[in-house]
Amino acid sequence: MGRLRRRMYEEYRNEFSSDERFNIAYRKVRRIKGFYSHLKVYLIVNAIIIISSLNREFIGSHFNDSGLFEWHTYSTAFYWGIALVMHAVSVFGRDIFFSDDWEERKIQEYMNQESTKANKWQ
Repeated sequence: MGRLRRRMYEEYRNEFSSDERFNIAYRKVRRIKGFYSHLKVYLIVNAIIIISSLNREFIGSHFNDSGLFEWHTYSTAFYWGIALVMHAVSVFGRDIFFSDDWEERKIQEYMNQESTKANKWQ
């Protein structure tokens, strides 16, 4: 845990220690942050693997792209990607894009937009 986050947590823990909602929200934020850290490492490592596979036979002034169409170039990204998707599902739930109340929120959003457009010219 970083110093700033630890200090913030220590300050707010005393204030909200009896509030279960704070503890739940704090754990959820930590899980989301963990997922984004996992995603960042996934992108960096796989970019390095793919670029190094393409530059493996770089001799002189020509670029050999023989590694571009080989399975071993992308196998790590593929299998690690499966694990990353499972991590995303565990953090965000199965309804990542369309949650239970998504339809209601969208309807309310469009109704609010229409009412602001109607009130704009009155």
